Amino acid sequence: MPHSSSFPPPHSSPAPAPSRPSAAPTRILLADDHALVRRGVRLILDGEPDLTVVAEAGDGAEAIEMARAERPDLAILDIAMPRLTGLQAARELSRVLPGLRILMLTMYDNEQYFFEALKAGAAGYVLKSVADRDLVEACRAAMRDEPFLYPGAVTALIRNFLDRAREGEDLPARAITEREEEILKLVAEGHSSKEIAELLVISVKTVERHRANLLQKLGLRDRLELTRYAIRAGLIEP
Repeated sequence: MPHSSSFPPPHSSPAPAPSRPSAAPTRILLADDHALVRRGVRLILDGEPDLTVVAEAGDGAEAIEMARAERPDLAILDIAMPRLTGLQAARELSRVLPGLRILMLTMYDNEQYFFEALKAGAAGYVLKSVADRDLVEACRAAMRDEPFLYPGAVTALIRNFLDRAREGEDLPARAITEREEEILKLVAEGHSSKEIAELLVISVKTVERHRANLLQKLGLRDRLELTRYAIRAGLIEP
């Protein structure tokens, strides 16, 4: 089969017209808190003529800063990162840079994370275990404004739709606000109220109020129980 310089045709449909040879490569921001993972993923992406990594970040907050500074076309975000998770970063990036395409790259084959990623504005969900096989095509699909879902995610999506149709129910509403989620994550990571206030540029009193609201809303008693809840919710790794 002859090799084409344009994107491979989707499935068995006729080949699209070739893209302009002079088209600039897709500029990518890569965010993962493990430098070795970033290096491996970068090797995959930079090996493609139509893709180039222009910035790297080690956590969700840095990813937002780098995206504002570099204005990439596509952000690839790990789900489990310090300070802000990939899901939190995706929600913020969808707000401040609505034209930015977003992919989630994760080790978690988890329906909850998958649906949260879709709600956060991600165009695709790629498992790290098959990144060498799927990531390049996921990037190209995102730039074509097409969703990219691994097979298990497609199954989950169909099952969820059928369950909702049968039960007549909608997806449950978020239990806590996005600001409360930010504070919950930072509390669970061991930050003091003063440190959280500095990170989020709010007052210590506001942090304490949010923390009290979290305990009341979630029916929890202390930092230890907040931490356990954060682990179950996927905000931090155990």
